[in-house]
Amino acid sequence: MTVDIVAARSYVYAEGRLLEQLVHAALFDGGDPEAVVRAVAAFQNDDGGFGHGLEPDKRAPASQPLDVEIALERLVTVDAKPPADLVSRACDFLAAVSDPGGAVPVLLPSIAGYPRAVHWSQTDHYEPGLNPTASIAGHLHALGVDHPWRERATTWCLSAIEHDGLPEDAHALLCVTRLLEQVADRDGVASLAAAVAVALPDARMFQSMPDPEEYGVTPLAFAPTPASLARAWFDDGVVEAHLDALERQQQADGGWLIAWDPPSTASRCEWRAIRTVEAIHVLSAYGRL
Repeated sequence: MTVDIVAARSYVYAEGRLLEQLVHAALFDGGDPEAVVRAVAAFQNDDGGFGHGLEPDKRAPASQPLDVEIALERLVTVDAKPPADLVSRACDFLAAVSDPGGAVPVLLPSIAGYPRAVHWSQTDHYEPGLNPTASIAGHLHALGVDHPWRERATTWCLSAIEHDGLPEDAHALLCVTRLLEQVADRDGVASLAAAVAVALPDARMFQSMPDPEEYGVTPLAFAPTPASLARAWFDDGVVEAHLDALERQQQADGGWLIAWDPPSTASRCEWRAIRTVEAIHVLSAYGRL
C-alpha cells in the first residue's frame, strides 16, 4: 500500500495547529526549526512551564509537567536549538513542582474545571513517577540542556528503577526508554535496557502485534527509527507488520485516526494532525515513503 503524502500534508494544514504545521514543514519541506521554537514558546506560562492544552486531552491553561514533556519532544523532533532561557525556565518550573527527589507528576490539580478526556478525570492528585519524569529528563539530555533539575531527575529515575524495579505500564516503560537512549554511556544502563526489553511484552497497554481497533503502545513508539535503542528488541517481522498496519491506517481525508475519545472536536483534530505527522515521520525513517 502506498501512503499519500500529499493528502497527509493537506490534512495537517487543514485540521492541525500551527505548531504541527511547522513541525511538518521542518521535517519534510525545508522549514526552519526556529519557527517551531517560536510556536512552542507561545504555550509557555510566566512560571516557565507549558500549558494551554499543548497536550490536547486536557484544555487547562495552567502549566503541567505533561505539557513540558510535549514541548521538549517537539523541539527534539526537529533538532531545534532553543534559547537557553526557554528551557531553563521550564526546568525551574519542574523543580518547583517536583518531590524532594526530583520526580514530577504527569498532571497537577489545576486541570480541574477545564474540559478533559475521561482518562484524565482524576484532578486531585497524581503521584510523581517515571511517567513523565524519565521522558522529560531524556529530552533535556537530547537538547544538551544542563540544569540541576535534569541531573536530580535522572538520578532519581535510575535509582527508582534499581530499588523498585521496572514499571508494569507500557507508557512508563516508554518514558524510561527515552531516558536510557540519552544516557546509554552511563554504568548499568545497558543492563537496564535489556531488562526493559524483557519486561515489555507483558506490560499493560503494550500492543505487540497491530490491532487498529484497540489503543496500545506499539513497538514503533519505542523504536521510531531504525537507529533507535529499542529497535533491537523487536523481530524484523514484528516491525514490518506494524509498518504495514501504519500504512493501511491512513484515512481518505489523508490523516490518521486516534483510538481514544478526546474531550472536544478541536482536540480530536489536533490529535489526528499530531498522529499524522508522527506516522509519516516514522514511515519516512523506515524507508516506506
